[in-house]
Amino acid sequence: MIFSRKRADEARDSGVLDAEETPSAPDRGPYDVSEAPDAPRLDLGSLQIPAVPDVEVRVQADPQGVIQQVVLVHGQSALQLGVFAAPRSEGIWDEVREEIRQSLVADGATVQEVDGERGPELRARVRTPDGPTDLRFVGIDGPRWMVRGVFQGLAATEAATAGPLTACLDGLVVDRGQEAKPVREPLPLRLPREVAEQQAAAEQQEV
Repeated sequence: MIFSRKRADEARDSGVLDAEETPSAPDRGPYDVSEAPDAPRLDLGSLQIPAVPDVEVRVQADPQGVIQQVVLVHGQSALQLGVFAAPRSEGIWDEVREEIRQSLVADGATVQEVDGERGPELRARVRTPDGPTDLRFVGIDGPRWMVRGVFQGLAATEAATAGPLTACLDGLVVDRGQEAKPVREPLPLRLPREVAEQQAAAEQQEV
């Protein structure tokens, strides 16, 4: 289906910061829903994706509207997004990144860790039935969540070409919710109700 910082939470929660001392929202996202600037976005539950010209939002969802995969596509590049629960006290990207690296190496991929625009990232060349494929893994730790992005295609090797996809990442909003969740559990993603109803109706007609 196609649609055309961590913050100082502990200090605020403990009352250390008053209204005048509360830090301003970050200059770019992914934003926590509590600090996100107003902008048109596609609401997929835990992720809200900004509208960026010429970027398609492709999702795979089950009949109940629960999303298994979100991929943004622009030209010859794509960005797969995932969002996961994290502890309040620390980020998890360092640990997750090392596990991804080990898994890729075990599968025979060549992997390099580099210092990207958002900090440490992984660049890998993996073997697929269609031949070698380049991937670029980025991670952003937020308040009790982590966003993982996997750039594919041209944007995996030439970061300068990822402009519109990077704009989507910069404008992304995470709605973590208040429920207790195991660390690294994927946060729930759902189709907007009207879209899920349209999909269900279309599938019923096919049957």
